[in-house]
Amino acid sequence: MANQKVHVKKGDQVLVITGKDAGKKGKVLAVEPKNSRVFVEGINIVKRHTKPTQASPQGGIREKEAAVASSNVMLLCPRCSKPTRISKKLMPNGTLARQCKRCGEVIEK
Repeated sequence: MANQKVHVKKGDQVLVITGKDAGKKGKVLAVEPKNSRVFVEGINIVKRHTKPTQASPQGGIREKEAAVASSNVMLLCPRCSKPTRISKKLMPNGTLARQCKRCGEVIEK
């Protein structure tokens, strides 16, 4: 995969648009820009068989979120609550901010 910028950040609300979890919403837990993948809360749950360790003496089967391709999620605008693409807007202080393409709201993190 190409090393590209990802349109979502940790803490953003997103909507999954393709795959087995299509239509579900969740919060971004982590972003891997190197692989263009994101971890979304409650999406793409996998089972991991773990051996007993000192930290978890029981061991057993753990469920956790696996990565999803960033192209399979869309950012949910906090103002209009709709899935949207983003544009970059130059702010007066010289920084770039993300902006909702639907309603024009500046999405700050």
